[in-house]
Amino acid sequence: MTDEQDIVVKDSNGTRLADGDSVTLIKDLKVKGTSVTLKRGTLIKNIRLTDDEDLIECNAEKVKGLVLRTEFLKKA
Repeated sequence: MTDEQDIVVKDSNGTRLADGDSVTLIKDLKVKGTSVTLKRGTLIKNIRLTDDEDLIECNAEKVKGLVLRTEFLKKA
Protein backbone atom coordinates (compact mmCIF):
# COMPACT_ATOMS: atom_id res chain seq x y z
CA MET A 1 0.00 0.00 0.00
CA THR A 2 1.10 3.53 -0.70
CA ASP A 3 0.68 6.48 1.63
CA GLU A 4 -1.96 8.00 -0.64
CA GLN A 5 -4.33 5.09 -0.02
CA ASP A 6 -3.95 5.44 3.77
CA ILE A 7 -5.08 9.09 3.79
CA VAL A 8 -8.83 9.60 4.17
CA VAL A 9 -9.95 13.13 3.30
CA LYS A 10 -13.30 14.23 4.75
CA ASP A 11 -15.31 17.43 4.44
CA SER A 12 -16.83 19.40 7.34
CA ASN A 13 -19.73 16.90 7.58
CA GLY A 14 -17.50 13.83 7.59
CA THR A 15 -18.27 12.86 3.99
CA ARG A 16 -15.32 11.26 2.19
CA LEU A 17 -13.77 13.30 -0.65
CA ALA A 18 -11.95 11.98 -3.73
CA ASP A 19 -9.99 13.49 -6.63
CA GLY A 20 -12.33 15.18 -9.10
CA ASP A 21 -15.17 15.80 -6.63
CA SER A 22 -17.03 19.09 -6.45
CA VAL A 23 -17.31 20.96 -3.15
CA THR A 24 -19.16 24.01 -1.83
CA LEU A 25 -17.74 26.60 0.58
CA ILE A 26 -19.57 26.86 3.92
CA LYS A 27 -17.91 30.16 4.93
CA ASP A 28 -16.68 33.34 3.22
CA LEU A 29 -12.92 33.04 2.79
CA LYS A 30 -10.43 35.80 2.04
CA VAL A 31 -7.61 34.65 -0.24
CA LYS A 32 -4.20 35.71 1.06
CA GLY A 33 -2.16 37.82 -1.34
CA THR A 34 -5.19 38.93 -3.36
CA SER A 35 -8.23 41.15 -2.94
CA VAL A 36 -10.52 38.20 -3.75
CA THR A 37 -13.07 36.91 -1.23
CA LEU A 38 -14.64 33.54 -2.01
CA LYS A 39 -18.29 33.71 -0.92
CA ARG A 40 -20.17 31.03 1.01
CA GLY A 41 -21.95 28.70 -1.41
CA THR A 42 -19.28 29.00 -4.12
CA LEU A 43 -19.04 25.73 -6.08
CA ILE A 44 -15.52 24.47 -6.67
CA LYS A 45 -15.19 21.69 -9.22
CA ASN A 46 -12.50 19.08 -9.84
CA ILE A 47 -10.58 19.16 -6.55
CA ARG A 48 -7.23 17.42 -6.08
CA LEU A 49 -6.22 15.71 -2.85
CA THR A 50 -2.86 16.49 -1.24
CA ASP A 51 -0.57 14.56 1.08
CA ASP A 52 -2.28 16.34 4.01
CA GLU A 53 -5.77 15.08 4.88
CA ASP A 54 -6.82 18.61 5.99
CA LEU A 55 -5.97 20.31 2.66
CA ILE A 56 -7.16 20.11 -0.96
CA GLU A 57 -5.94 21.88 -4.10
CA CYS A 58 -8.32 23.52 -6.55
CA ASN A 59 -8.93 26.37 -8.97
CA ALA A 60 -11.68 28.84 -8.08
CA GLU A 61 -12.94 31.79 -10.10
CA LYS A 62 -9.89 33.96 -10.82
CA VAL A 63 -7.59 32.16 -8.37
CA LYS A 64 -5.49 29.28 -9.71
CA GLY A 65 -3.56 26.80 -7.57
CA LEU A 66 -5.60 27.49 -4.46
CA VAL A 67 -5.19 25.32 -1.34
CA LEU A 68 -8.23 25.10 0.94
CA ARG A 69 -8.79 23.50 4.34
CA THR A 70 -11.43 20.77 4.31
CA GLU A 71 -13.12 22.18 7.44
CA PHE A 72 -14.58 24.98 5.25
CA LEU A 73 -16.00 22.64 2.57
CA LYS A 74 -18.91 20.31 2.05
CA LYS A 75 -19.33 17.84 -0.79
CA ALA A 76 -21.64 19.13 -3.52
